[in-house]
Amino acid sequence: MSNKSMDTRRVVVTGMGVISPIGLDVSAFRDSLMAGVIGIRPITNPDIAIEKVGVTAHIDSFDPLKFLDRKEARRMDRYCQFALAATKEAVDQAAGLMESYSPERVGTVIGSGVGGLETMESEYKKLLLKGGPGRVSPLFIPMMISNMAAGHVSMAYGTKGASYCVTTACASGAHAIGEAFRAIKHGYLDACIAGGAEAPITTIAVAGFANMTALSSQKDPTLASIPFDRRRSGFVIGEGAGIVVLEELESARRRGAAIICEIAGYGSTSDAYHITSPDPEGAGAALAMTLAMEEAGEQPGTVDYINAHGTSTPLNDKYETLAIKKALGDHAATTPVSSTKSMTGHLLGAAGAVEAIACALAITGGTIPPTVGLNEPDPECDLDYVPHAARQADVRVALSNSLGFGGHNATLLLRRLED
Repeated sequence: MSNKSMDTRRVVVTGMGVISPIGLDVSAFRDSLMAGVIGIRPITNPDIAIEKVGVTAHIDSFDPLKFLDRKEARRMDRYCQFALAATKEAVDQAAGLMESYSPERVGTVIGSGVGGLETMESEYKKLLLKGGPGRVSPLFIPMMISNMAAGHVSMAYGTKGASYCVTTACASGAHAIGEAFRAIKHGYLDACIAGGAEAPITTIAVAGFANMTALSSQKDPTLASIPFDRRRSGFVIGEGAGIVVLEELESARRRGAAIICEIAGYGSTSDAYHITSPDPEGAGAALAMTLAMEEAGEQPGTVDYINAHGTSTPLNDKYETLAIKKALGDHAATTPVSSTKSMTGHLLGAAGAVEAIACALAITGGTIPPTVGLNEPDPECDLDYVPHAARQADVRVALSNSLGFGGHNATLLLRRLED
């Protein structure tokens, strides 16, 4: 394949799947998102009910047996169950995917920030409290490791191309989609199942995040995740998965796939600044946005919507606002920005993938999701954050930002397919 043909390969989304605190499929997720439904709830599990935290964005109604047989489900951590469920919806939508390609040309890239933390915690309890090393399950390792969502999806659908996990904390899902995009664009794959999955609502995770003062201290679910509001006090830990099917444009057209939108740009940078704090200059996040726009051949003035990382933490929201101003210049003031974490909470390694799907829905539905709960704007966060209610808009180009601990930044540029 010549360099020219690789450079001109375009990548489109042909399937999407979501498991989230506001919907267990894309349709329910979309309806809740645009209606401003908050998926944050009081903690009901006594094991994680610590004094500093009153709410999580947990999923009560997920039944893995709707997607897996009982034996399979018992051999998977919850984050893998989420990944398989979201993948089924995405692959079903991209009907005929595996029949259309050589399996060696279809990849699987699924990110996770922490992997099988629920399994790790439960097996460590056995080790300490229930009889020592002999009580630890022989399935502990394959259930716990963070690459296993990609492994299970690959085995379930017979994808034999590149299969791996991206782990960049809260940017994992976005980086996974970005790396899949690049693999198709540059000719290494023709299609890829990509996204992120996370199930981190465990005693040790909640305690750890709470003790580093990263979690919201609010007990009221409507006040707990309020990005860009001056009263914000931290993020709300959540769980779920987002999966997309990506294909090379001409291949997708030849097989008659229904195309949702295009992935046209991807920026990936590092702050090289601090283990948890974003760069106070916003330079790394700004560069990620700029790189995504440059790759797509778009200008700041052509961006119609930004789905912000918007965690509701004091530092992130202020510095991300600054980054958007650096990347978009004079256009920042008139570009709608919102944080869907105000409804879903923070899904950690799954967040970037779920939020990319939110961008795709904004493009296809002509509606920008809101930042709910934004009643008292922070003077240092002075952009158009689409407060309270969804907004009708013609969205052709959308950016999705994901910023992870360790300074990992990823921006995806999604675009309506017009030619």
